[in-house]
Amino acid sequence: MESHEFTAEASQAGQRIDVFLVHSFKNAHSRTFLKRILDSDGVLVDGKPVKAHYIIRGGESVKIEIPDPEVTLPEPQDIPLNIVYEDQDVIVINKQAGLVVHPAPGNRAGTLVNALLFHCKDLSGVGGEIRPGIVHRIDKDTTGLLVCAKNDNAHKFLAKQFKDKEAGRIYIALVKGVVQLDNGIIDMPIGRHSVDRQKMDVEFADGRDAVTIYKVLERYKDFTMLELTLRTGRTHQIRVHLNHIGYPILGDKSYGYPLKGMNRQALHAKTLAFIHPRTKKKMEFDSKLPDDMMKIIEKGEIGLKAKNIR
Repeated sequence: MESHEFTAEASQAGQRIDVFLVHSFKNAHSRTFLKRILDSDGVLVDGKPVKAHYIIRGGESVKIEIPDPEVTLPEPQDIPLNIVYEDQDVIVINKQAGLVVHPAPGNRAGTLVNALLFHCKDLSGVGGEIRPGIVHRIDKDTTGLLVCAKNDNAHKFLAKQFKDKEAGRIYIALVKGVVQLDNGIIDMPIGRHSVDRQKMDVEFADGRDAVTIYKVLERYKDFTMLELTLRTGRTHQIRVHLNHIGYPILGDKSYGYPLKGMNRQALHAKTLAFIHPRTKKKMEFDSKLPDDMMKIIEKGEIGLKAKNIR
């Protein structure tokens, strides 16, 4: 249970309490979610419970209790996996597009965790009840390599490598436009989008440091193939950064350049390297680009019919 307290300002007089709370939480919680708490007497104004129709006068003390989310333990599911490597400590997966890494609201089943629980029977518990074995993530519609831990010692060892930026990851992206510089560094802070809370954005005021390094691998008629590495691991970092500098990822419906025939962002986690938790030897894995990205490359052009999303 999270407890929050706010003081209503005189300038907020006349607002409904649910609107006041949406603004107080800076849109982090929806009006519908907050109304459920109001309906269950979870909001006190000057010590007394109020409903959503309460009108702020100004000067009140507002206290709200945010209930803990209900935890539904993931069930094992027989979902096909492309297993690149497996031993008693780790399992390396070449994740397909459309597969969410771990359960979350709206995706309680059909995730990589559900598939791993079916395949491995047991996983590291360090990631928590709904994220067993998950050391790092890639987006639902990003393809490519990731490593999961099969016991707690392996999880802690691998997690430290990712935290200390000692694990190696290389991404390949296809972006709209012909990138002029052969390589570059994008150093721009990323935070939650000020309007759409489901998205991220470059936020200089209150964003967190984010650094993406890119190198041009090939230039085509109207798109470019980039190699990318990360110094930080912010949510949607590559997608946000590339869109911000004017080279959105092909097929990205949220940040990029929607493209007919490409149902996801053209982003692939191609290479993965880490020190094995038991043998202490360096392991490196490489994967081929998926068919949907290869079709664009083989064609050599995309046309300019789609619209860029900003």
